[in-house]
This record gives sequence, structure tokens and C-alpha cells, in this order.
Amino acid sequence: MIAGGGNIGQRLARNLEGVYEVKLIDRNKKSTERLANSLKHTLVLTGDATDENLLLEENIEDMDVFCALTNDDEDNIMSSLLAKRLGAKKVIALINRSTYVDLLQGGEIDIALSPAQATIGPLLTHIRRGHMAVVHSLRRGAAEALEAVVHGDARSSKLVGRRIEEIDLPEGVSIGAILRGDKVMIAHHDIDIQVDDHVILFVPNKRMIPKVEKLFQVGLGFF
Repeated sequence: MIAGGGNIGQRLARNLEGVYEVKLIDRNKKSTERLANSLKHTLVLTGDATDENLLLEENIEDMDVFCALTNDDEDNIMSSLLAKRLGAKKVIALINRSTYVDLLQGGEIDIALSPAQATIGPLLTHIRRGHMAVVHSLRRGAAEALEAVVHGDARSSKLVGRRIEEIDLPEGVSIGAILRGDKVMIAHHDIDIQVDDHVILFVPNKRMIPKVEKLFQVGLGFF
């Protein structure tokens, strides 16, 4: 479920629809009419994402991910907290004010993202060990979101052939999704990791980065 039909919400829905069941909520009727015409497989709803009754009617408890992507920080925070309380598995909030990000990251809101913090990502991609495809800085550098590529085989890798529930992740680190070719899979405990998978991880404390990097390093016996 996506709250907010602006550029970010629309693009996210377009990339996910057809693969997942997507619902998008926006309070502006003209916007929802436009979105309904441009999004072919997304259920577009006119309403307020902070409306508890609306979220319950749309079965928020069945949602793997709730994304609050409006241009209002307070609405994003409130709708995310409400969605989490009502049973959404994971909630992500777009928050422009970095001070809010520091307060909320890692609490009831699983992921708090600030667009202003993403610019350092390309630089971090080059300095992290292991094959890191994309790195985004969160909480003004205190945390990171990583897209890492799996290499090796079952003997040389700590990941290949293992289910997500079997991976020894550092405390607080979570896997959000797996990219396998053109397929995007929301992380579930029983998904097997395969060679060349792109794994999206959220690392709440940068001190855990070395442990995460070691997970993706291939043993010397592989070469």
C-alpha cells in the first residue's frame, strides 16, 4: 500500500504493479482520477491515509509493506505509525526533516528515508567491501540501506542456498527484498538465496557494516 500519489508514489506503483497487488491512496480527487488512468494494475483510492477506518476497510493487516510518500512529514509519520499498529508487516516513511529521521528510525517505523541523505550513496558504493550495487546513507550517515550482490557457491558463500531465516544477520539488520533478474520479491523467511541475487538490507547502525560485508565476501576456495 502506498500513501501519496505524487511523483515518487506514482513511479513506485508503476514499478510494482503487475508483480504485486498494489493499492495507492491520495486525498486529491483530481490526482486519483489521473492516477487511475495512468496506472493499469493499481487500485487507486481517494482518501486520507491517516483514516483508521479506511485502512481497515482496505485490509491493512494483509500488507507486506506500507509506504508513506506524501510531501507532508507529519502525515507520513502518522499514517506509518497507524499502519504498523493495525498490522502492516513493514512500514517505510519518506521524511524530509533529518531531525525527524533521527527520532523515528528503528522504532515503530521500520525505515525512515530522507531524500537529502541519498546523495552520498554513490560514493559509499565504491568504498564498501564486497559487491555493493547501491548504498544509501540514512540518519545523516549513522545507518545505511544496501543493495548487495550474492556471489560464490554453497561452499564458499554464507548465503547461497540458505533460507533467509537461516542467515546469521547482525542484530537489528533486516532484509527488505530480493531482486532476482527482473523479479522483485518481498523478503520472507523461507526464500532461498541464489547466486547473483541482489539483496536489499537495512542496517540501523554503521558499526554493523563490517559484519554485513563479511556475509557477502566469497571464500578463497571459490577462486
